[in-house]
Amino acid sequence: MSSQNAGDGKAGGNRMSGAEAVVRTLQAHGVDRIFGLCGDTSLPFYDALHQIGGGISHVLTRDERSAAYMADGYARVSGKVGICEGPSGGGATYILPGVVEANESSVPILAITTDISVSSRGKYALTELDQQALFRPLAKWNAVLDRAEDVPRTLRAAFRAMTTGRPGAAHIGLPFDVQKGPVDAEDVWGDPTLGTWPARRSAPDPAAVEAAADALASAKFPVIVVGGGPVIAGAFDELRAVAEALGAVVATTISGQGAIGDGHPLALGVVGSNGGVLETREVVTAADLVFFVGCRAGSVTTERWRFPEPGRTRIVHLDSDPQVIGASYPTEVALVGDAKLGLAAIAAVLAKRGVARDGADAAAKVADARRRKYAAFRELAESDEMPIRPERLVASLQRVLPEDSVVVADPGTPCPYLSAYLDWQQTGRRFFSNRAHGALGYSMAAAVGAHYGRPSAKVVSVMGDGSFGFTAGELETIVRLGAPVTMVVVSNAVYGWIKAGQKTGFGQRYYSVDFTRTDHAKVAEAFGVKAWTVTDPAELDGTLRKALEHPGPTLVDVLCQPLHEARAPVSEWVA
Repeated sequence: MSSQNAGDGKAGGNRMSGAEAVVRTLQAHGVDRIFGLCGDTSLPFYDALHQIGGGISHVLTRDERSAAYMADGYARVSGKVGICEGPSGGGATYILPGVVEANESSVPILAITTDISVSSRGKYALTELDQQALFRPLAKWNAVLDRAEDVPRTLRAAFRAMTTGRPGAAHIGLPFDVQKGPVDAEDVWGDPTLGTWPARRSAPDPAAVEAAADALASAKFPVIVVGGGPVIAGAFDELRAVAEALGAVVATTISGQGAIGDGHPLALGVVGSNGGVLETREVVTAADLVFFVGCRAGSVTTERWRFPEPGRTRIVHLDSDPQVIGASYPTEVALVGDAKLGLAAIAAVLAKRGVARDGADAAAKVADARRRKYAAFRELAESDEMPIRPERLVASLQRVLPEDSVVVADPGTPCPYLSAYLDWQQTGRRFFSNRAHGALGYSMAAAVGAHYGRPSAKVVSVMGDGSFGFTAGELETIVRLGAPVTMVVVSNAVYGWIKAGQKTGFGQRYYSVDFTRTDHAKVAEAFGVKAWTVTDPAELDGTLRKALEHPGPTLVDVLCQPLHEARAPVSEWVA
């Protein structure tokens, strides 16, 4: 049996407090790290962590939102559930942005928020709010407890929900008196296999697999568009097997990067309005069949449902969430299941039928598209103009990043450039951004989580100066932890994405988007971070290399051309 008993409680050997039961149940699911911020309603929980936490390390953050983003980054690169916590009232509202981002990105994080006592409800207690209602529409699973005895089974339900089916975020509210109430020790156990994800995979209907193989094999020029599903599922070999059997181009969303190495002859790169370019769009447009795999076919990937064109291009769709299939496109074949199992089943049917195209035509189209795309890129990446061109920064990062790196990008200026032009030869989660809701202030915190999730890798956070302003307080956290992350600030004193949208869609009527330039290097140094400022593109490689080689936290402030003046790989600013 995979379940693991969590051990005896303190009180009388057979009883423990609700807070102790929380800690024991987390331990039973393999939890070893929690990101969070203290509060008065959390005192019993913190005391339990202090007394029996054992192998669970707590990372004190300066903002509950950052705690959730750290849990997100940790989960993305480790394959384990990320845990964040915060107190009642403001703590619950502050942690919410990270919960909804993780949930919409199919990342399992558990947000534990403590609460006022059950006995104080309705009496205008300080920090009272309806946490159940607050989290209900934004988390995959959500509960606020009324009784201590319900702690173990409720936490087990949360882990089942987070890591099975389409992974997602969960929330549990722990009132103060529930944390202090009694729990039977015999009820405290967990299944450690549910502490990793995806757990309990399901395979698609064999009849649907046969139908999908029929459709794919009949296509003259199929294109596979992969989202985050194959990366989550670890379906790297299976995706490559299907693509090579069909001679099919593989395009990715931003979240799908790492599903196939960029050096593969069938790997087109990112498509869509954020990170895609005209040359990659042309390849998708040429497809007579598009196979969406672990991809919601949302507005960014399809450039508002125009590429592929609905009704003209045949669609096959594989996803673990049946609700996304057919939501935007008429679908010829629907397959519901895990990306790894689904692709493996299709590959097996194709092999049994002897489908083995050489893929020369697809590879030639990919090579031509990439040649033209990177010719335009190099023109700017080799520029010595100042302010530094964003393309020059990407090219420098490409040259100096260690092979075992993780890059976390905020969703503004860094995301389209890095997703379009930063190549990764290895499969797996090497690059990610918070693309579900695109809130600023994500990458610095998520990079800390990624460091703990994959401590052997060099983690780099790339953010705009708007994002820096959201999250600068976590520089203290990074220094206190000694986390050897490197931060790169793209500095241009503007909310660039919005200003670019005002330029292209609102007649250059710029309004309330510019702010004062900050010396980010000096700010970082005041916190104790080793920092540099770069204004000359000739100094980029050397400075970035120093920052990456330094054993502690570092920051490089790069004065860059603003988005509204640049040639960003963005087809629509309002997607």
